[in-house]
Amino acid sequence: MESMKAPLILTDPTRKRLLYRAMHRGFKEADIILGSFAEQHLPTMTDEEVELLAALMEVPDTDLYNWIVGREEAPANYRNEVLEMLKNHPVAEEVRNRVTQ
Repeated sequence: MESMKAPLILTDPTRKRLLYRAMHRGFKEADIILGSFAEQHLPTMTDEEVELLAALMEVPDTDLYNWIVGREEAPANYRNEVLEMLKNHPVAEEVRNRVTQ
């Protein structure tokens, strides 16, 4: 029998909203990368990291996706620890490897 992943339970409304936004970006690749990142990291992120992620969620989908997969360099005001965490997220690395082949 396959083990089922326990559902993620967030009680903070800001984190809940960010999780939803991360999973429903507008195109599949962004949903997959950002959704899995949020599921993994939101429960343990500091409040400052949550604010940085919230700011990244305001960026248009294609820009954010291109920064994560390395197609474009992010503007200096968006280069932060959370963007680096996103770039190093295993799902993002897998997508990056596919798009650069």
